[in-house]
Amino acid sequence: MSLVAIDNLVPGMVLAANVFDKSGRLLLGEGLEIEAKHLIIFRTWGIVEADIVDAGGADTNTLPDSITQEQLDLAKSTLLPAYCHADIEHPAISELLRLAVIRKVKHDR
Repeated sequence: MSLVAIDNLVPGMVLAANVFDKSGRLLLGEGLEIEAKHLIIFRTWGIVEADIVDAGGADTNTLPDSITQEQLDLAKSTLLPAYCHADIEHPAISELLRLAVIRKVKHDR
């Protein structure tokens, strides 16, 4: 089992755990195969990741091997002032910051 970001989910992957929206409503059950329509539903309800059955060690890493932790840390420290009035511990803000850091590292290379 591994958590996979919504942008990396593809039809055919199998859920290792139920996916619930913020209010606790079940969107898709454990063991079911994800279809394209489910990805639309997940995005509509603000799902940022899902627990996926590990497909024999499939690589779910979104970053190229050439990106180092140093680059990620530098990008994060550069972006943090933009988040000075936000609670970066909040899941949505934390995810926005994570995506911004990845995007900055990929585009600064």
